[in-house]
Amino acid sequence: MKALLPEPQVFEFYYPDVDTLVQVEDRQDAVIVRATRDTFSDRRKARFIRELAAEGFIPDHYRWFSSDKLQPYLGVHWLIDRSWVRLPKAALAETSRIMRFLLAGGILLWLALMLWLFLR
Repeated sequence: MKALLPEPQVFEFYYPDVDTLVQVEDRQDAVIVRATRDTFSDRRKARFIRELAAEGFIPDHYRWFSSDKLQPYLGVHWLIDRSWVRLPKAALAETSRIMRFLLAGGILLWLALMLWLFLR
């Protein structure tokens, strides 16, 4: 019989001051942090890890993480990766509807101007 591994917990955060989305994945043996942009300094990254541990998002032993350099042997992996970000289907549908409306309006305006130019 195979043992089932628990699903990793995934949390998402947004930092509007630097326009960065951050996804934290808490696995059994490591914490993987994916950011959409490289906007955090090493000191801010370490503080972010300590805050996550203090708030209970990741294991408590990361709370005492004191180095400003993120060391991979501690199980913290910081990646710059946008592949996890997905737009909601409703937002894509609304954008497509608006773009069709603008395109049709632009074509109608162009036709009206051409008609006015030739009939004048």
